[in-house]
Amino acid sequence: MATESAHSEGAELGRFLRARRTQTRPDHVGLTVGAGIRRTPGLRREELATLAGISIDYYVRLERGKETRPSPAVLDSLARALHMDDQQHQHLRELAARAARYVPEPPPAPSRTVRPHLKLLLESLRPNPAYVISRSMDLLAWNPGGLALYAGLDDWPVKQRNLARYFFLHPAARDLFHDWEWQITNCVARLRAIAGTAPDAPDLTNLVGELLLKSPDFAGLWERYEVTGRKPAQKTFHHPQVGTLTLTSQSLHIEGTPGQRIGVYTVEPGSPDHDAMLLLDMVDMGDMTAPRPAQRPSPASESTRRQP
Repeated sequence: MATESAHSEGAELGRFLRARRTQTRPDHVGLTVGAGIRRTPGLRREELATLAGISIDYYVRLERGKETRPSPAVLDSLARALHMDDQQHQHLRELAARAARYVPEPPPAPSRTVRPHLKLLLESLRPNPAYVISRSMDLLAWNPGGLALYAGLDDWPVKQRNLARYFFLHPAARDLFHDWEWQITNCVARLRAIAGTAPDAPDLTNLVGELLLKSPDFAGLWERYEVTGRKPAQKTFHHPQVGTLTLTSQSLHIEGTPGQRIGVYTVEPGSPDHDAMLLLDMVDMGDMTAPRPAQRPSPASESTRRQP
């Protein structure tokens, strides 16, 4: 059992190294590319080994998951050779640490229970859309705007309400987000980073397995093994019921409940976007039955029209 676990963790380390190697262009690391056709995407194994100052045999063992105890100096050399950013470098260290100690049993999934005072907090944040989300992006609790913001998500049963599933499988998602491709790239990077250090966790493996099966977009991004996400501070939504609105997002880790985060959206009071946000907050009052135009007139133009 221990040997099998060590091999599994070493394989995850190897997959990450291979993904970074095949996506690193030779000219980006100072190598001169000849005129001939390269059959290997990115760097060759021997090129990376030379850049990192290690033997090709040792690197091949690392990439194949047969070497599970690389030294910190080797990890740092590989990170420099591949021009990893700080987040990727840290992920490499975490994978190596896990491969070296190989935990026989996966840790239990974080709790899905949302404490009562957090639900009160969501209510007190109205009209700002807010929700509590799990590490695998399950929607665990929300206020009216927090659910209504993701158009059509309320059509799904509560247990299926997951933002990653929504991004890739809900028919409304692609039109809702102004930068849908950016959103899904960040989403997969977040899941990849978590899955790298908890590859057997059921809450992640079930979701990833479903999305690999149902979404070619997800499968393509998953194979890239990106773990660096750059979440934009502002998000623009083309909402089918309140029109286009741009909100500022903030994510906060919840103290005492590992894996849970609060997501909150804010906007300048008195702006057209704030008016749209107020409409989202009234979704539970039955005021959202009829579609509204994509663009709203500004308060100034409304005032002009009312003048005799």
